[in-house]
Amino acid sequence: MGRVTARRRVIRIRDGAVGTRPDTLVAEEPMEIRLNGKPLAITMRTPGDDFALAAGFLVSEGVLSSAEELSNIVYCAGATEDGGNTYNVVDVRLAPGVPLPDIALERNVYTTSSCGLCGKASLDAVRTTARHMLSDGPSPMRLTPELLSALPDRLRAAQQVFERTGALHGAALFSADGELLDVREDVGRHNAVDKLVGRALQQGLLPLSGTILLVSGRASFELAQKAVMAGIPFLAAVSAPSSLAVDLATETGLTLVGFLRGKSMNIYAGEERIILT
Repeated sequence: MGRVTARRRVIRIRDGAVGTRPDTLVAEEPMEIRLNGKPLAITMRTPGDDFALAAGFLVSEGVLSSAEELSNIVYCAGATEDGGNTYNVVDVRLAPGVPLPDIALERNVYTTSSCGLCGKASLDAVRTTARHMLSDGPSPMRLTPELLSALPDRLRAAQQVFERTGALHGAALFSADGELLDVREDVGRHNAVDKLVGRALQQGLLPLSGTILLVSGRASFELAQKAVMAGIPFLAAVSAPSSLAVDLATETGLTLVGFLRGKSMNIYAGEERIILT
């Protein structure tokens, strides 16, 4: 498997003094996702949790919704011209009897570390392909602003690679009482979420009812889509949401919070899950 970080020479200027030193950078490499042996997508990602990334990507695409639908995921040997294994090509095999979806027949997608599947999805597509209802779990979620305000610091404290590079997005999954359940990092915010969701699928935990998804950047339509597809009822971001993310949240019942910084936040949808008085 590829390295999470890489070392490069850098020229530093500090207070007029010029010097050179090695710097630790986050690694970014392409990964091809194949479905039953057929090329499906290429994404730029930080190596690590590759199988979870592939599984989570297929959850967001409506291909997978439970561990029973997944047979296995393997790295593809002989993926390079010299017959070696680059660890940058993975093949996802569906369980026997699971039909190959139209996505595998119609699309071959290139995604970047910044935008993912830009422009591909629509509100109608999510409505028709979502296979999990957004549920609060055994009891209604009623979260205090104080609980929400504490989550970004918990995410930041758990971002081990970010501390070394300063260049990774983070995504964390919390329980309704603020317990950190999992955290993943990647050069692409959508990849970090896919790694979280993919690990949950592999562990048989979907749908992720009664959980909170926190992302370190903005809340795009794509991230709201991924939350809905995984059955996560609450999405919070330290930056702004997009208008389409708010539209999707309003339509599906997703609670969407943006600008979660310190004791401040904006609630864009699903305010019934937050105690306001």
